[in-house]
Amino acid sequence: MALYIFSDVHLGSGSKETEFTKQEKIAELFSMVKEDGDRLVILGDLFDFWFEYKNAMPKDQFKVLYMLYDLIERGIKVDYVSGNHDFWMLDFFETQMEIKIHQDSLDFKYENLNLHLIHGDGLSPQDKGYHLLKKVLRNKLNYWLYRQLPPDFAITLAKKVSGSSREYTARRDHEFKLDYENYAENKLQNGFDFVAIGHLHIPVYKEFESGTYINTGDFINHFSYVKIDNDKIELKFLSEQ
Repeated sequence: MALYIFSDVHLGSGSKETEFTKQEKIAELFSMVKEDGDRLVILGDLFDFWFEYKNAMPKDQFKVLYMLYDLIERGIKVDYVSGNHDFWMLDFFETQMEIKIHQDSLDFKYENLNLHLIHGDGLSPQDKGYHLLKKVLRNKLNYWLYRQLPPDFAITLAKKVSGSSREYTARRDHEFKLDYENYAENKLQNGFDFVAIGHLHIPVYKEFESGTYINTGDFINHFSYVKIDNDKIELKFLSEQ
């Protein structure tokens, strides 16, 4: 059995044609997970924006949610490490989908490997502006205030802001690529065998003396993912299947 990891689909951010392609690629990946997988980790930003009200949630991604639930029904364990575009999650995924949400990172052992998985937003110590923004966005009072807005207005507004945020981080995070490698190397030197990070949208596979670092890339341009099977770690691309 195998572990699959992917990230940064940003569902809802593209044209109808682009979104259809993303859904097709997700279906292709999930088909492989059904064949030989026993665990799937979504490493953040599956959605370009996700916000739950007490009695309402975005309906645009029903097809993808259904595909995820089908994996659960087949006995495949699914974990979700939230990213900077989808950290405003309440209890929908855990109570209705049986998907465990991890707000910061996920550490666990798979086969004989110690894994550290993190989305990666704010990892660079240079990105002080984002560190401040992250504190503002995750403030419980601000979350409560935003929930007072009517859902249709709030979701439309958030999608516009989310698009601007994605363009900003895409420009800045290329500059911080080395910081991510340094972070991974430090984790590998402190007991982990494998580190996976998302967020950069740049597929990276790098072997250090103490272990392996992979950036999972994205499901927008690269359609890249990680597969771990019998302690073999691979960075793969759907276009190569």
